[in-house]
Amino acid sequence: MPTKTRANTFPFLLRVLGRKMRRSTQPASLAEAGLFTGAPQHDTMAGIANLAPTRRMRKASAPFTWPVAPSIELPETYPFEGIDRSTEDFLVDTDTAALLVLVDGAVRYENYWLTGGPDVNWLSMSVAKSFVSCLVGIAVDEGLIGSIDDPISDYVEVQPKSAYDGVPIRTVLHMSSGARWNEDYNDAKSDVHQITRAMLGLGGGLDGFVARMVRENEPETVCRYNSGETQVLGALIARATGRTVADYMRDKLVEPLGFESDGFWMTDMRGVEMSYAGLNLTARDFAKLGELYRNGGVWGGVRIVSEDWVRASTTIDDPIREPGRPIVGDHGFDLGYGYHWWIPAGGRGDFSAIGVLNQLVYVDPDTGTTIVKLSANRNYGTSTEEETNRDSENVEFLRAVASHAHRRSDQS
Repeated sequence: MPTKTRANTFPFLLRVLGRKMRRSTQPASLAEAGLFTGAPQHDTMAGIANLAPTRRMRKASAPFTWPVAPSIELPETYPFEGIDRSTEDFLVDTDTAALLVLVDGAVRYENYWLTGGPDVNWLSMSVAKSFVSCLVGIAVDEGLIGSIDDPISDYVEVQPKSAYDGVPIRTVLHMSSGARWNEDYNDAKSDVHQITRAMLGLGGGLDGFVARMVRENEPETVCRYNSGETQVLGALIARATGRTVADYMRDKLVEPLGFESDGFWMTDMRGVEMSYAGLNLTARDFAKLGELYRNGGVWGGVRIVSEDWVRASTTIDDPIREPGRPIVGDHGFDLGYGYHWWIPAGGRGDFSAIGVLNQLVYVDPDTGTTIVKLSANRNYGTSTEEETNRDSENVEFLRAVASHAHRRSDQS
């Protein structure tokens, strides 16, 4: 069972929501809980264990510590939209709490600000989605999921004719189920805000919420970014393995990759992991998924997830998932999509796990680089514009850092 906290200590997702639910039938929103309002968020992002119910994953029995190579400085500027911009200003403006740069598996730069730190668990937001994708791949490798061409409703109980009834697992991994969804953080009525109501366990909790989602389009006709897709994949992992997401991840990723610190998942009041956003890890442990994928699914000479899975996860296979085609909220997004990994334009071969408020695990195999950036961008979601959200700018910044770090490493 998840660790319980006092009923009046849920200021992140549940405190305001719970108070409103006791006196109203109207759902509260993430904005009312403080997110996407322009208020500082670095205390919240580092303090989830004290604010919400969680399920803990103990650290590995044999923790792996990153080797350290000669340190490098960050580039003073990076190019974005034809302008050289200040690295220092960008880190400050996006409320950066951690930046960790690995080149060929060794630390070349590591720094922390605000409430960040080497031992601080930070809320992943949608970086969690890429971990869930990896766990699905491992379950396929183990034969617990027969095929990703199986309907997800063969494993997860959903309402007849609802969004996930008869839809292949592969299509859900691609965010292309056709489910009706609005991931607009600037709209208090959007689905991504409404799913927070399910955190209180009402209506069947998170599992009940995705079980009755509505289909809007035919599957594989549009790529629409949808946190519900990941939540139903979390249910798939639980049903296929007979274990919680946290327990399965503890055995299949935390232990073999040598996580150095205890981590945890936020849960709803029924104990179901918030699979789409609720993972909390340190920067050093977030980086281990990136390095696993940079090395094609192998860690320390041991195969963790199949090379085919890693390749398919980080490859665009259809025009509806090409950069500019995935829809987030009410607008297109200028990155492409694989199996819950974002793929930048340009054919460089790089890819990234990305979460709101500017969380990233960025991987560039060509430069041997994995970078973790943890942030609390207070302006995120106050509009739908790049000017406030800075998703594309974060990717271009990390691309510049990767190239710079690779050059400096060659010179040392």
